[in-house]
Amino acid sequence: MESTTTVGHDHSYGYSVAYEREELQFPVYVVAVVAAGLATAGVVLDNLPLIALSLIAFGYAYHNYPLLETGRPRIGASQYGIFADGLGIISWRSIKQMEMVWTEIRGSGSHELLITLQEPIGRALLTDWRKRPLHRFLMRLPWTMAAKDVVRIPLGVFDRPADDIHRTFMRMMNFYRR
Repeated sequence: MESTTTVGHDHSYGYSVAYEREELQFPVYVVAVVAAGLATAGVVLDNLPLIALSLIAFGYAYHNYPLLETGRPRIGASQYGIFADGLGIISWRSIKQMEMVWTEIRGSGSHELLITLQEPIGRALLTDWRKRPLHRFLMRLPWTMAAKDVVRIPLGVFDRPADDIHRTFMRMMNFYRR
């Protein structure tokens, strides 16, 4: 007999990681203040290019708003699998390989977690959280699809060390796949 239990946000307790609390918030606040200043100057001076620049800056601040929500879990793992905010819960049995890699982009390096799936993402997800409310549609997600079957999670923005996150995920995967 099949179980019809659905797995939601409340079932994702276990190991969870949030965004780092210190240095990530500052640039978002600065860009928002600069955007407000540009918008004010643009309206006072009746200058359309300043207003356009302020809209671009507001867009950047809006996109990075989730970095300000530091207490909310963004990625984690539980008995059901690995969860990522805006993606869902990837079941343990659907994970083919999980590795941490070092990537350098424009002279700055960071660790990334690459999760290779055994099946398409639609079948690998126990719960699909990809459909988001309209007001959160353009906001930053903690993951991207690197390829058709590879989920890429940059680990440098979280409040725990990258090797700790990877080691814990591997330990949980080995335990729950037995």
